[in-house]
Amino acid sequence: MHRQGLEQQPVPEYFVPHIGGVSGNADLAVRTEKDPLSLIASVRQAILSVDRNALILNATTAEHQMGELSAQRRFQTWLLMLFAVLGLALSAIGAYGVMHHAVAQRTHEIGVRIALGAQSSNVLWLVISQGLKLVAIGVAIGLLLSFWLTDVISHLLFGVNAHDPLTFVGVALTLLGVSFLACYMPARRATKVDPLVALRYE
Repeated sequence: MHRQGLEQQPVPEYFVPHIGGVSGNADLAVRTEKDPLSLIASVRQAILSVDRNALILNATTAEHQMGELSAQRRFQTWLLMLFAVLGLALSAIGAYGVMHHAVAQRTHEIGVRIALGAQSSNVLWLVISQGLKLVAIGVAIGLLLSFWLTDVISHLLFGVNAHDPLTFVGVALTLLGVSFLACYMPARRATKVDPLVALRYE
């Protein structure tokens, strides 16, 4: 049983029937297919019918007990998720800012390309591919470091493999998707550059 927390090793335990009455403290576990909370009153009456002097200190569900054991870890998980969302938002803003600046710096070049017959799709793909190339390098480095550093937080995990491939792939695709959107908007703006204006751009 995980009496010291879900992230700790389970402690072996076994249950034996109490013969000849119960002395001291005891736990009573009841399994039911109905709502456990609806049976608390009936269980109390059954216990008191056997021992009128029984003192019932607490009646709760296994789900509630598990929730108390994992409350601290759930709070830490929500906190980490909040920081992750903030980090993702900052990354998207940063990628957008870098791509916007890059497009502004290359306005003259883009105007020349369009004047020489480059299609909007070509310009769009040029800007997006160059932006995503940098993002892909960053994601690859991040995945390698994450795969190496997950052992540090493995003691916080329960029922999840520290090197779960689905998690790594999902995070990488999410970062690439957000980065694609951050690159798409400046790239879309680049396709609308007027060649005459761009050629005079300094």
